[in-house]
Amino acid sequence: MSALFVALLVFAFSSGLQAQRPGGVGIGVQLGDPSGLSLNLPTSGRASIDLLAAWDLDNFFFLNGHALFMQPLGSVPELGVFYGPGLFIGVRDRDTRRWDFEDEIYAGLSGTVGLNYFINQFEIYLRATLRLQLIDKTDGSAGGGLGLRYYF
Repeated sequence: MSALFVALLVFAFSSGLQAQRPGGVGIGVQLGDPSGLSLNLPTSGRASIDLLAAWDLDNFFFLNGHALFMQPLGSVPELGVFYGPGLFIGVRDRDTRRWDFEDEIYAGLSGTVGLNYFINQFEIYLRATLRLQLIDKTDGSAGGGLGLRYYF
């Protein structure tokens, strides 16, 4: 898993590709593992900032951020591939009556890759995300989802 993450980093920073997404901020939802609110922010560089805020009914909050690089896939400009390195943090509240210092905190590195399709100001995407947890314990996991964002 760490070899894939390093390969994503090398590929992301060695290519001169431009993002194909519409201008402006994209906001939407992602369904999957995890499900939550999705935000895509433009930057002055080649990458955009992709954030996912997720939670569940078991008192767990999760935030994942990636630098996303996008490029068209084949001859269809609306269809693209995206990839990028990132970080994540998760907090599980152990006491359901109040937040306290007994909470479990998870954090680490992540990498994402996926396909997206643009219809005017809308983006539909399917992604896979690999995570390498470094804080609390060392562990690996995978997730992903299907998402929809609107750019304004």
